[in-house]
Amino acid sequence: MTVLSARALNRATLARQFLLRRERQAALETVEALVGLQAQAPDAPYVALWSRLDDFGCGELAGLLTSRQVVRVPLLRATVHLVSARDCVTLRPLVQRVLERTFAAQAYARNLDGVDIDAVLAVARDLLSQRPLSRQELGGLLAERWPGRDPRSLAYAVSYLLPVVHVPPRGVWRSRGPIALAPAETWLGRPFGDGASPGQLVLRYLAAFGPASVADIQLWSGLSRLQEVTGSLGLRTFRDEQGRELFDLADAPRPSPDTPAPPRFLPEYDNVLLSHADRTRLIPDGRPVPLPPGNGGRCGTLLVDGLFRATWRITLQAGTATLHIESSEPLPDQDAIAAEGTRLLAFAAGDAADHRVLFASPSGRPASST
Repeated sequence: MTVLSARALNRATLARQFLLRRERQAALETVEALVGLQAQAPDAPYVALWSRLDDFGCGELAGLLTSRQVVRVPLLRATVHLVSARDCVTLRPLVQRVLERTFAAQAYARNLDGVDIDAVLAVARDLLSQRPLSRQELGGLLAERWPGRDPRSLAYAVSYLLPVVHVPPRGVWRSRGPIALAPAETWLGRPFGDGASPGQLVLRYLAAFGPASVADIQLWSGLSRLQEVTGSLGLRTFRDEQGRELFDLADAPRPSPDTPAPPRFLPEYDNVLLSHADRTRLIPDGRPVPLPPGNGGRCGTLLVDGLFRATWRITLQAGTATLHIESSEPLPDQDAIAAEGTRLLAFAAGDAADHRVLFASPSGRPASST
C-alpha cells in the first residue's frame, strides 16, 4: 500500500482547498466544493473566500446571503456553518443526531428536565414562522408558556434541535447585531427530504479534505461509526507515515510534495485547520489553533510553505491599518508574506488611509516592518 508523507498529504489538502493557487470561480460553487465554511465568526467566511478566489468581493457573498442562496446554520460538529441552500436541506437532516447529542450534554438540557421538548419545538416553529426572533425574544415568549423555566435554555433547545437558520443582516460583511432565527424550510421555501446518506457525506469530505482516515471524517462531521460506510465505497487506500489507513477518491488531486505553496492568510475558524483528527499535515508542531471570540475578519492564522506558522491581526489607529504577524521563530520569504499581507489589508481594511505590515515576536516586540 502506498505511503503518503505528511508533506504529500499537505499538498493534496491544499490543492482541494484552493490554497495552492487562487481559482477563478463563483463563491457559491466554492462554498459547495468546501462543504461549507465554518462561520461562528460571521465575517470569517469572507476572508476564507478571499484567500482562495481571484477577484472575490464582499458583495458577492453578501448578495448570496440576502438572496437566500446561502445560509448560516448549525451543522457539522454542531457548529455554525455557512452553506448553500441546497446543502442546508440535504445535510441538516443527516446531522440531527449530532445536534441532539451535543444539546443533551449541556446544562441547557439539564435545565429543561421534565419539559416536553417536542411541544417547545412546535410552539417555537410557529413563532419563528411568523417572523425571525433573537434568542432573547424567543426565550421570553417560550417562558410565557413554560413559566419557571430558564428562557435561555428554552431558546437554545430550539437552536440545537429545530432546523433553523441565522438570517441577515447577521453574516453580511461588517454588519452587527444579535442572531435572529427562522425555520430553515420557511426561510428557504423548500422542504427537507430524507437528506444525504453518510456515504455521500464521506465522498464530499474526501473531495475537500482528503486523503483522510475514518477518524478524520468522524471528527469533521461529528458522526460516528463510519468505518463500515467508508469501507463500502470502493475508495482508493493509502497509509500515512504512522501506518494509519487513509481513504481517497481515485481521481482526486494529489500534487507532488515539491509543489510550491504560497503564503496564505486564513481567518479564525478556518475548516482546513480544524477538520482532521491528525492535524500534522498542516500543524507539525502540535500548536493549538487560536479561536478568538468576535465577529471575525480582523485576525487569523498564516500558512507558510503550507504549514501553520504564525497568527495575524489587524488593528486600526489614526487612519492606519496595521497587519501584525506574530510567530515564534523567524519566517522565511518575508517579502512574499508582506506582499500577500498588503493585499489582505486592501481587502479587509480598504477604507484605511494607510496600510502597514509588521512582523513581531510573541513578546510583541517588532521584528521588522514594511
